[in-house]
Amino acid sequence: MIKKLRLRYSVPLSCRVLNVSESRYYGWLNRKPSEREKEDMRLGAEIEAAHKRTRRTCGNERLQRDLASHGVKVGIYRIRKIRKKLGLKCKQVKKFKVTTDSRHNLPVAENLLDQKFEATAPNRIWVSDITYISTDEGWLYLAGHKDLFTGEVVGHAMDARMTKELVSRSLFRAVSSKRPEKGLIHHSDRGSQYCAYDYGKLLKQFGMEASMSRKGNCYDNAPMESFWGTLKNELIYHRHYLTREEAIRDITEYIEIFYNRQRLQARLGYLSPVAFEKQFYTLQKAA
Repeated sequence: MIKKLRLRYSVPLSCRVLNVSESRYYGWLNRKPSEREKEDMRLGAEIEAAHKRTRRTCGNERLQRDLASHGVKVGIYRIRKIRKKLGLKCKQVKKFKVTTDSRHNLPVAENLLDQKFEATAPNRIWVSDITYISTDEGWLYLAGHKDLFTGEVVGHAMDARMTKELVSRSLFRAVSSKRPEKGLIHHSDRGSQYCAYDYGKLLKQFGMEASMSRKGNCYDNAPMESFWGTLKNELIYHRHYLTREEAIRDITEYIEIFYNRQRLQARLGYLSPVAFEKQFYTLQKAA
């Protein structure tokens, strides 16, 4: 009886669980992987590397473009299948709420865009806004200026206080970086920082034309709100900042390195904002 029990339990556990014969189990265990399986393993490594390289922000189509730019050609269906098998998922999207203090008696500019977010070249229309980030030291406020044509964040600034100086620093950085010609439309909400007399003087000094959203209508500045959503969904919501300085370093790296120079956008023909601007001027010279 004891001998029979020993024989029974000498069979691998996997065989009993799968209800297959021992010979069939070892035959499967010792067989060589097919060429298709080898290719899937290779692609799995490439897809996982691309997933990490793009900071877990890409869907299948954008991931396909990133792989192609690194010399790896693979179909959408196969990417989807391998990602599912490896358990690779994009970062989850969270809802984003924007608040603007427009309770003031400062002058308000006309809405020149009227939700027509179209530009024909870089540095023709900039949109701007302020958002906030939580840290253990308190709120960190981030002001940004975004080019409507390229999608590049051309200027940004961060501080513990939400002031007109904050948006002015962001504007100065944008102007210093891009040197736009006169006539650029500067679009923002009706926040007191943008309506301040000193900020209005800066816009005139740089030859810019002010445009402002209608009261309480976040869709009037949708491109900037879209960037805040991307920043928070891809970075902020996945971090816990002990200090403002830690947040500033992380956000600066995301904007200047990843978002502007590496992150591919479908709207730009799967180029980064910087690469798209470079392509635009190259084509202009060739014309």
